[in-house]
Amino acid sequence: MENAATTGSAGARGRGHRIMRQLHLWIGAWGAIAAILFGATGFVQNHRGMMKLPQGESTELSKVELEVPDAARVTPEALRDWLRDVQHVPIDTVRSQPGGSAELGGQRMKQAGRWMFNGGNARMQWTAEYVPGNTTVQVRNTEQGLLATLLRLHKGVGGSVAWILLTDTFALSMVMLGITGIVMWGRGRNAKEMLFSVFTAALIVVVVVGVSAVV
Repeated sequence: MENAATTGSAGARGRGHRIMRQLHLWIGAWGAIAAILFGATGFVQNHRGMMKLPQGESTELSKVELEVPDAARVTPEALRDWLRDVQHVPIDTVRSQPGGSAELGGQRMKQAGRWMFNGGNARMQWTAEYVPGNTTVQVRNTEQGLLATLLRLHKGVGGSVAWILLTDTFALSMVMLGITGIVMWGRGRNAKEMLFSVFTAALIVVVVVGVSAVV
């Protein structure tokens, strides 16, 4: 009876290991897409200075000055709503840049504040700039090339809800890949060996990252 129980337990562990291995393989296949995409674009961005890697091209499609009615000049939000609802410019974010001063030709010059607007998607970018008190706002429309679009998506700029959900699945697949990998790594190892191996690996990673950050 004891041998039968032991055999049954071993069989259950074996089936569990096979299931975990299949999950690891399928999740890894899906996560590999994210690894290739985010790894390649991350490498390009990390080495844009030292290796002078290209960051993609952008083409300005239009640049116009629009007359702004009095009611739209009251607040940045009012101007945003006017641009979006009346002029049909896809603006969704607003940023106020306070005024300041700068030294020019040995004299201290006062600089006016600005309202900055951004919108569009990863490929098509809309920006607007307005100086409070002016009667016009400057609106630009820029098209990003393929590489520039991918780099913007990597940084989460201009991504739609569908893109956000897709990247969430990538992130969750990385988490599940790590969990299933640890479970598979732990097969045949006791708790002490597992703790030592995982803790040692984590410590090495922390040390390497820490040293690279301060050097």
